[in-house]
Amino acid sequence: MGKDGGSIPDEEWERFLRNAETGTQGAPKEPSARARMVARRLREEPGPPTGWRTHQPARRRRSKGWYAAGLLVAAGLLVVAVAPERLAGWFGGGDGASAPLAAESTRPGTPPATESAQLPTVEQPFRGSPAVRWADGTAGIHLPAAQATGWMSKAQVEQALDLSRDFLAESSLDAGVLSGERPQKAIALINPHQKDVQDYLAAAFRAPSREDDPLLLFSRFEDSKVRLVGDVVKTRGRIAFREGKRGAVEVTADVTYVYPVVRAAEGSDEVARTIVRREVVMSWDDPAKVIVEPGTFSFVSYKVDTTNGGCDTFTGYFNPEFRAERETSGQGDGRRVDPYDRSDSMDEHMRGADDEECGTATRS
Repeated sequence: MGKDGGSIPDEEWERFLRNAETGTQGAPKEPSARARMVARRLREEPGPPTGWRTHQPARRRRSKGWYAAGLLVAAGLLVVAVAPERLAGWFGGGDGASAPLAAESTRPGTPPATESAQLPTVEQPFRGSPAVRWADGTAGIHLPAAQATGWMSKAQVEQALDLSRDFLAESSLDAGVLSGERPQKAIALINPHQKDVQDYLAAAFRAPSREDDPLLLFSRFEDSKVRLVGDVVKTRGRIAFREGKRGAVEVTADVTYVYPVVRAAEGSDEVARTIVRREVVMSWDDPAKVIVEPGTFSFVSYKVDTTNGGCDTFTGYFNPEFRAERETSGQGDGRRVDPYDRSDSMDEHMRGADDEECGTATRS
């Protein structure tokens, strides 16, 4: 249900029915990763010669907030993938709670209702968070109905949407990638001629740093330190598309992922959650107008906000904190943010994220 429509948004209706509190009293507080912007969106200027997408360098923004923010607009040559291989069966299962919410077809008008103050367990790792009612894996990513757009037919748009969602699965839901493996299948979907992105990928996995952090696009945990609880990742988000430059089909994915983890040591049962919201904009261009490599897309931009993934750490892996670490590190001095709130855009969500202190989550 839409923000501006005549009906009540899903979360607001659920809030009314459940008569839940609207505040965040008693929520745990967790420091987050450093907020940073790798580059800003390509400015609206007269374009270069037909067939090329140029990159305009931007100043880096430094931050110690637990929001890791990245945006890269790259010199791009891209292509449309018209031979999708749809992934199926990603992370089925549940938490034993009530049925999932309806799909998020449009941006919600309000944050999700406050859940009862219950700690997560190995048996119920999403208990006490809004994610308990979210869908599992790709089932939580709403895919719109395809229609002819730009240079593409309806069938081609449907294929591009499927393959775009496959990239999200390979980069943020694949079990091997989550345990620290290199995301080979996801990388294979990225146009190898997009030099800025390829340079970033090479550096990110060789020597992770503030500027070249693989976590901007991929979710990875160091399996010698933590392990996922079960095989369920909760998600909520949506994919949209529109006509882009030169008749391209521009696909935007805005998805929040919730990862429950425990320490890697045998018998560990304290559950922590890492919450990641990513916005990825992919462009599928007319091969008659650009230099292309079949079966790949080029990035227009990407951004990420991370909660409890590590504050000011750049190891190439999320570094979630547990109770003992939180008691030692204390609360951050930066802004307070609800990581489950999807009622604002990514730009609004990240506004003010380049403060110089670690922030505080209002709930985890």
